[in-house]
Amino acid sequence: MNKNILLLIAGLCLCLSSCRKDEEIFPPEVIPVAPPDTVGANNHSPLRGFYLLNEGNMGSNKSTLDYYDYATKEYSRNIFAFANPTVPKELGDVGNDLQIYGSKLYAVINCSNKIEVMDKYTAKRLGQINIPNCRYIRFHEGYAYVTSYAGPVEINPDYEQKGYVAKVDTATFQVLDRCIVGFQPDELEIVGRKIYVANSGGYMVPNYESTVSVIDIPSFTETKRIEVAINLHHLRADKRGTLWVSSRGDYYDVPSRLYWIDTQTDTYGGELPVAVSEMTLDGDSLYLYSTEFSYNAMDWTITFGIVDVAKKQIVTRNFIADGEEKKISMPYGIMVNPITKDIYITDAANYVYPGALICFDRHGKKKWQVQTGDIPAHFALLWE
Repeated sequence: MNKNILLLIAGLCLCLSSCRKDEEIFPPEVIPVAPPDTVGANNHSPLRGFYLLNEGNMGSNKSTLDYYDYATKEYSRNIFAFANPTVPKELGDVGNDLQIYGSKLYAVINCSNKIEVMDKYTAKRLGQINIPNCRYIRFHEGYAYVTSYAGPVEINPDYEQKGYVAKVDTATFQVLDRCIVGFQPDELEIVGRKIYVANSGGYMVPNYESTVSVIDIPSFTETKRIEVAINLHHLRADKRGTLWVSSRGDYYDVPSRLYWIDTQTDTYGGELPVAVSEMTLDGDSLYLYSTEFSYNAMDWTITFGIVDVAKKQIVTRNFIADGEEKKISMPYGIMVNPITKDIYITDAANYVYPGALICFDRHGKKKWQVQTGDIPAHFALLWE
């Protein structure tokens, strides 16, 4: 476990009796996930570990934060609660995104309408940013940019409240400005001096949105909408300036698909026939999984794929080589270690009980597995 977190835990043990009088606080559970003879194998790596944000069920205030230490090969569960024993309701309701910028760790807590800001080494709370129905966060030149649905959680084809991107000062945690975009904006990506926003219209079924908003950062105004597909969700920009966009489809006749945009001309580029629920980019390899549901078939189709973004080709529809994918009930998060190329997949299981984190090597063979919090979803790598 991160040595700074260990020091913090030791100090907090002295004051637990005076904190949260009405409930008992337990230390985070630390679990070895590799044989002792491998401990310290990555001691000289600049990559110290990673955080994993567990979403928790909506309305339950059960979002939690876990940490994996590459040096000790130990996995620690629910570290935020212990590092911050005086914070009421702990992280809150539905963790939707997790990012590190500078010295701070940012957890976007969707239904609690806030972003928890923590020290990136200790997970000690530094402050809170209040944004209604916040979704995803990215950073540029000292500012955070956050998508917000703006309105309440409500399925309504006549939804009237458009969403926006908030501009936040990372020094003061103050919201400085807002840029109105489409309905229910989800993930955003920054390329050069532009912000791209995936408008979903997810609350307005069947009247989904189908565009990517383009925001000019210096003027902080929306300059263009690019027509792509309905119910957009995730964005990833590769090193060539191509923006990869995922669509959830409509769960009936329009399938989930992967699209791309040329950010030099801000024009639609094309489509690949692969479903995407979540994706992560490592070099020219876009790793993805899909949990595509069809109301027509009343069934799920689960895939684990890789796309070569340079060639714009599907490399494989199953990167797991040892059959372990059959044991994953509901994949819910994905990350690739940029140094070792290990692949991490989370399993939300039945969405009620604790999930799992499974580590595969670069060849798609399982190395280890550990229990997480409820609905494990979002990763953030911790570098030196």
